[in-house]
Amino acid sequence: MTDRHDLTRRTLLGTTAAAIAMPGIARAQNPAEVKVALLVPVSGMYSRFGTVMRMGAEMALDHINAEGGVKSLGGAKLKLVVLDCGDTTEKAKNAAQRMVAQEPDIVAASGSYLSSFTLAVTEVTERAQLPVLTLSYSDLITARGFKYVFQTSATAASQAEQALPEILKLAESASGKRPQTVAIITDNTGASVASVKPMREGLLQRLGLKLVVDETFTPPIADATPLVQKVRAARPDLFFFLPTVISDAKLVLEKMNEFGMGQGKVPTISFGIAIAMPDILNTVSPDLLQGVLSCVGNWGVKGQEKLIAELKTRFNEPWMDQNAISTYGDMWIIKEALERAGKADKVAVGDALRNLDLGPSKYYPGGQTKFDGMGRRVGAGLTVIQWQNGVPYTVFPTELATAKPFWGRG
Repeated sequence: MTDRHDLTRRTLLGTTAAAIAMPGIARAQNPAEVKVALLVPVSGMYSRFGTVMRMGAEMALDHINAEGGVKSLGGAKLKLVVLDCGDTTEKAKNAAQRMVAQEPDIVAASGSYLSSFTLAVTEVTERAQLPVLTLSYSDLITARGFKYVFQTSATAASQAEQALPEILKLAESASGKRPQTVAIITDNTGASVASVKPMREGLLQRLGLKLVVDETFTPPIADATPLVQKVRAARPDLFFFLPTVISDAKLVLEKMNEFGMGQGKVPTISFGIAIAMPDILNTVSPDLLQGVLSCVGNWGVKGQEKLIAELKTRFNEPWMDQNAISTYGDMWIIKEALERAGKADKVAVGDALRNLDLGPSKYYPGGQTKFDGMGRRVGAGLTVIQWQNGVPYTVFPTELATAKPFWGRG
């Protein structure tokens, strides 16, 4: 009798224990939160860019979570983990090492702004099989055969190939003559070097352009005079200027104006966003920026008015640059990869990203929301922005433009 009583008691206890354990198993399969990382500079001379990337990420996660989170994981919410990659490649690499060691449950990351940082970071994340989405431009990022790196922006070489013919068309239609000579002043960071590489190696020649000044500097510069004097001596038809630090953009633009070449007298074209950050208006007059063009991987465009307005209201940002909109888009891509993976696992998310096909791009210019075998977004385009009356507007592609372009001062 006692044996039967004990057996019944053990059976009931086992059943109760199983019932208690089942929700725990369910929670392990469908966690309440899934960690995604943002590895960007939030200290040092590039911190402003990382701050804006965080804005985009926070907006995206709020929207994703408000819409029910990751449905295939029972509505799990995304949780943002922000890591500071600082202002050197060594700091960026160290931050990546800390991330993979201390946060092993992170399923994917976005970052790292500067291509030099992204190259260092992804050496670490690739070994850890952690998927990373990046807006960094350097062709090298996705030319190393890595499986866990996904580039949402067009590569620097692709941007140059796409942008130069459009700029020449604009110049010719507005001025009635085709430019013949070009000056290049670039810093030595990864994206800048990659952008000018195709120009130096045949693109300018194919387009009938002669390179008359070619200078490279290490940021930040203390005095722009020697660089700008060379531009003044050559007096080119086009001036390509590629800074990644706002202070460098300020010094060169001011010196160009001082030497009588500013305000559209020598048309200035940049690559990247340092020349289009709101902070530049703190020290540079809108008149000096008027007409300046920049080729960027992404920008706030027609059709994104609601997001742009929210960024303005919530963070007091006057416009939506590539760092905000691309990082916003990256978080949505990670969410969709999680839906398809069906589990909060970084390797499964990586597999899902490689096989993802969300159709025409929603948060990036041109192409599809899918990646080729190298990890590059298929058909990735670019945007060309132009300073007009104190605001950098999207002027290309035409179907996404928020303003019409002009040549010179306008």
